[in-house]
Amino acid sequence: MRFKRLGNTDLNVSVIGVGTWAIGGDFWGAVDDANSIKTIRTAIDAGVTLVDTAPAYGHGHAEKIVAEAIKGVRDKVVLATKCGIRWSDTERIIKDCSPEALMKGIEDSLTRLDVDTIDLMQIHWPEPVYKTPFEDTMATLMKAKDQGKIRYIGVSNFSPEQMDACLKAGEVVSIQPQFSLIYRDQEYLLRYAKEHGMGVLTYGSLGSGVLSGKYKELPKFGPGDNRANFYDFFQEPKWSKCMALVEVLRSIAADHNVPVGQVAINWTTQNDLVSTALVGMRTPEQALQNVAAADWELSDEEIARINSEYARIFGE
Repeated sequence: MRFKRLGNTDLNVSVIGVGTWAIGGDFWGAVDDANSIKTIRTAIDAGVTLVDTAPAYGHGHAEKIVAEAIKGVRDKVVLATKCGIRWSDTERIIKDCSPEALMKGIEDSLTRLDVDTIDLMQIHWPEPVYKTPFEDTMATLMKAKDQGKIRYIGVSNFSPEQMDACLKAGEVVSIQPQFSLIYRDQEYLLRYAKEHGMGVLTYGSLGSGVLSGKYKELPKFGPGDNRANFYDFFQEPKWSKCMALVEVLRSIAADHNVPVGQVAINWTTQNDLVSTALVGMRTPEQALQNVAAADWELSDEEIARINSEYARIFGE
């Protein structure tokens, strides 16, 4: 396993982190909880130190699964979760960064995760209409930090302007944007983080499975699997372009005798702007396969080839 420092913190994180959106059971289709626990534990045993979750994943279910998975190995894990989302009486998700919502969210996460302290608490989404001043949001999180409930504060899906406002009111150590070989729209956020001494946790690092190489044709997802509504990789013309790029990755993977997904993971983890790439893992076998990407590296020539082919295929 390779490791990087998360921004200016004292957290040394594995370059591959466990992403737990899929195990919540409410967006990526049905899951087996016992298998999910085994999968996370397998990743930790294989050297992964960062596990990222959120109350929004299965209405808190993913956090409960993480709690079971880290029992007995809490000291080996950098535990990251999120706040700023609550549910209305009709179970509709509401982005709420008010002090009251944040404090309740933190307490609820501590309970579900069965821990005394959360290493990295991230604001999941900014409010769509800023009802809560960023100063109040940050003051609440800084208070929770002073109380020992959280160690560090991060943000997810924030713009540079929103992060500027947060930084004026407190300390933000990391950002979590969507970023992968086939989604580079927010690369400017990675540069912002570097300029401000912040770490970067990328989500969607395998393009919702597209970059794993397992798809040969446009998939039809089963009941409860809504990823095609979130990611545009499963729509033309992007789908065909992604498949053309996967063939390039397949060729490089063959040279190393590794699965295609490891090439995509290493393209991200070898980026100096990225601290850790969050990767979804649904089975112990997937965990071992994905974590093994950290056992080798792409050459400069291979990275240049991937970037050149990306520019050709996507016309950038």
